Amino acid sequence: MSFSIQNKTNYTPKRLAIKLNAKGEQFVVKGHPWVFSNSIVKINDDAKTGDLAIIFSKNKNKVVGLGLYDANSPIRIKIIHNAETKVEVNADFFHHKIELAFKKRVELLQTNTNSYRLLFGENDGFPGLIADVYNKVLVVKLYSEIWLPYLESILESLQQISKAETIVMRLSRSLQNSKNHSLKDGQVIYGTLNNEVVEFVEHDVNFSANVIKGHKTGYFLDHRDNRRRVGEMSKGKTVLDVFSYAGGFSVHALANQAKEVTSLDISKQALDMARANGKLNNYSGQHKTISGDAFAEMKALIEKGKTYDVVVIDPPSFAKQQSEIDLAKKKYAQLAELGAQLTSKKGLLVLASCSSRVLAQSFFDLNERVLNSQSRLFETELKTKHDSDHPIGFAEGAYLKCGYYRFLE
Repeated sequence: MSFSIQNKTNYTPKRLAIKLNAKGEQFVVKGHPWVFSNSIVKINDDAKTGDLAIIFSKNKNKVVGLGLYDANSPIRIKIIHNAETKVEVNADFFHHKIELAFKKRVELLQTNTNSYRLLFGENDGFPGLIADVYNKVLVVKLYSEIWLPYLESILESLQQISKAETIVMRLSRSLQNSKNHSLKDGQVIYGTLNNEVVEFVEHDVNFSANVIKGHKTGYFLDHRDNRRRVGEMSKGKTVLDVFSYAGGFSVHALANQAKEVTSLDISKQALDMARANGKLNNYSGQHKTISGDAFAEMKALIEKGKTYDVVVIDPPSFAKQQSEIDLAKKKYAQLAELGAQLTSKKGLLVLASCSSRVLAQSFFDLNERVLNSQSRLFETELKTKHDSDHPIGFAEGAYLKCGYYRFLE
């Protein structure tokens, strides 16, 4: 098997002996995958990105964790193993971890679905590395250079376990600008890719993703179960899908025979994809699109007196850093208020957030507070999180939350 990733890095990783302060050590012992630079009290002088960090306990000199050293990040060590058992970090070690990850996805793959997240970063023991499968195409996204020395064997294992015929490499912005490797964003490193738009199936519904130019790896798989559920609730209904991107919720609604679906997004390109994804399925309803700022367009729809049986509002992350949390909450409150005005009598309002810094409880409380301040009675039908191929291994890994609110009048 040959991968076209020669000269990815010419660095052979070393072993580093690390000691942490009490707080940092406690974090590692509890299973947290991040060690910040200010937690390190003792480390080799010549530590380089990709080196294997062996973390010793302060008192007893026993190993409490293994991680990869990242000289370019405030998260200086990314944990890959919590050392209850002794391991050798080599190709077999990573292969075994990928096998374990695949086993967690088996149940999902017994449905009519051939797209899934095989590796969910830290939550599967691969911090800074994502692997998504779309049909026979595996898309690997790297967010950290720590993986460069280990990449070839990991890719081999990913290919063997997923049986992918093609592998595409996607790189974060920092990796695209790095001089430490010869990888290119969107590079096909194994097999061939006849079309950058790859078709796949999600719970009987046909979709496509642009694996070279699309966001992240081309699509957002985390909402799959919510899309399926919204689809089932949309039969014969009118649906508004706000921040629709490539039409995830819209297409499920159309495929489940919704009467009329309106996709709203600021990106005309995303709406083109939504229309194209809709056409991969048989549907009899009408698919409308609105291109523009979601807040402004929702207000315009309210002024026209428009309402919908099902309203889905799934915005991008509003809080990329701690300082943005308060503004994010204001925006979520605004969206809940606008959404309520657009939801018809006895209709369903679905509100989602993917901001990891806005905690689930806080998001659900905020929605209920806003909806309680309206004059209409409602009940909270359901609260959901990620689909099963996004297992949660630590608190910050749980970013997605989704509330279903049914109006009773």
